[in-house]
Amino acid sequence: MGSLLHTNDDFGLFIARITLGIVILPHGLQKLLGMFGGAGFSGTVYFFEGSGIPSAVAILIIIGESFGAIGLIIGLLSRLAAFGLTLIMLGAIFMVHLQNGFFMNWFGNQSGEGFEYHLLALGLSLVVLINGGGKWSVDRAIVN
Repeated sequence: MGSLLHTNDDFGLFIARITLGIVILPHGLQKLLGMFGGAGFSGTVYFFEGSGIPSAVAILIIIGESFGAIGLIIGLLSRLAAFGLTLIMLGAIFMVHLQNGFFMNWFGNQSGEGFEYHLLALGLSLVVLINGGGKWSVDRAIVN
């Protein structure tokens, strides 16, 4: 358990962890609670099932994007949360967004969104996964 929580006092890791958590949390709240115009838990599971994704995977995505983001913000189980988001971002890139190219659909002239956002989230996730939550994380307080 110590190696899962181990991190150093790096301020850069804090920035990566907090940024990733803050950016992902609204997406999780859309899926979990229907906030920010989201479909909520049932609607999200139904949507994923309709897309050929099993309901168990949909539930893991909802948990990863909501509770994982909260974990990142407070720095609790940072590596585990980052691992979950790494898998979610890889899945989103390869199952949905790769076919739309790199760029987001800023001007509405693509058939969907590209994967640039997911690549940024993946990069931040990998930083936290490899190095831990850094400064001011609950993980660090538990281990030290």
